[in-house]
Order: sequence, then C-alpha cells, then structure tokens
Amino acid sequence: MSFRLLPAVAVLAVFAAALAALFRWSLLEFVPGSLQPGGLTLANFRAVLAPQYVGAIRDTVVLSALTTVLTLVCAYPVAYALARTASRRVRSLILVLTLAPFFTGAIVRTYAWVLVLGNTVVTWPVPMLFTERGVLVGLVHFSMPTMILILAAALSHIDPVYERAAASLGASPAHVFRRVTLPLSMPGIVSGGLIVFAWTLSAFPTPELLGGGKVKMIANVVKDLGLDSFNWPGAAAFALLALALTLALLTLVGRLSSDRAA
Repeated sequence: MSFRLLPAVAVLAVFAAALAALFRWSLLEFVPGSLQPGGLTLANFRAVLAPQYVGAIRDTVVLSALTTVLTLVCAYPVAYALARTASRRVRSLILVLTLAPFFTGAIVRTYAWVLVLGNTVVTWPVPMLFTERGVLVGLVHFSMPTMILILAAALSHIDPVYERAAASLGASPAHVFRRVTLPLSMPGIVSGGLIVFAWTLSAFPTPELLGGGKVKMIANVVKDLGLDSFNWPGAAAFALLALALTLALLTLVGRLSSDRAA
C-alpha cells in the first residue's frame, strides 16, 4: 500500500470504528433504570417504527425535502448573480453576505430567529414560533450559504458562449435559462440538494429551539432517548436510521444519474 493512502485509511478506520460501536449499541437491550445494557436484541429497530416515533420520522423526511427545494429556489438567483455579475464590487458584496453566516454559530442564529419569529421584531399573521413553519424557515436560512456556494461554483464553469449562442438564434432569456443554463448547472443542483438534505436530516439545534419541543426530528428523538431517558441502544438505532436514509438517497440519486448518463 502506498504511503500516500495511509492518512485516508487512518481517517476511514476511525469512522469505521465509530460506526461499528454505534451498530453494536443498537443491538443491545435497554434495561430501564440501569446504565448497563442487556444482551443482544432487535427490539430497538422494531421500536423505531412505534407510533410515537413514526411522526418524527415523517416530519424529518418532509422537512428535509421541503428545505432542500426551498433552499434551491431561494439560492439559485443569488448564486447566478454571484457567478454572472460583471462588477467585482457587487460580486464581493454578495460573497461577503453569503459567507457572513458562517462566522456565527448555529445556536446564535437560531436564537435570532426565535426573536424574529416570536413577534418580537415582526408581527406575523400566523403563528411561526414553535411550529413546523418556523422550523422550516430556520432550516432554509441555515442551508442557504452552502447551497449558494455550490451552485455558484457550478454556474461559473458554464461557458457564457453557450447562452449567447442560444440568444443569437432567437431564444428568449427564459428559454435560454430553461434549455441551456439549468441543464448545465444540474451537477451543482444535485450536489447541493444532497448536501442540504443530508444536513437537514440530522439537524438538531434548529428544530430543538424553533420547534420548542413540539416539532420532533430524528436528531431530537436521539437526544431525548440518549440524554433524557438514558436509552443509548434506542438512540443508536435512531442514529442508524438517519444514516440509512441518507445512504438510500445517495444510492437512488447515483442510479438515476447513471441511467441518465447511459
């Protein structure tokens, strides 16, 4: 084995050991009132489908999908401006505004949304705080910078000559975007969508604070089981569920991409 691969192998070994420990805990029996687990069992995986947890799984998938779609819709115009604006000052301003949230912690940003959505700064016609709507707003805001940067990188690799050629042949701006720009930026859309979906699938502080305990996602259930009930085997089973959903999505997108390329 080449010495160049040793750092990568070491990192992969650490992750593999962590996943193995997680899988081991998910197979152990939870003993109420004791910090020591029991013997091997599959009850933890059956408990994942219990009625009180199915709602959290459904809300996690729905919120993750909605966050991915809304983030893409909101981030694409900003990314297009960042990649296509001729003025360096405008590009620098957009880039600074895009990177600014990275210098603020997720919890700080979430508490800021608590003030905004709680009718402290803005009076909303419908309740926003401690609802799925408010959690969705926070998740979209949290995912926007990453999506903008990924889309901007994809759009910057599209040669503007293609767009000018389509326009010179009589295509309208909307037609140029739909038939040229959008298809060529599809790799960035897929990559950004996968990252945002996987990121949202494991989101914890945003639904915990903006949901106020009324909106439960998988990460919140893992916290409740592991830290509140000390049911570490059950928490490990739910963590593996989130991993399985992410891997299933990656497999599906990979097959669709392969079929399209073929």
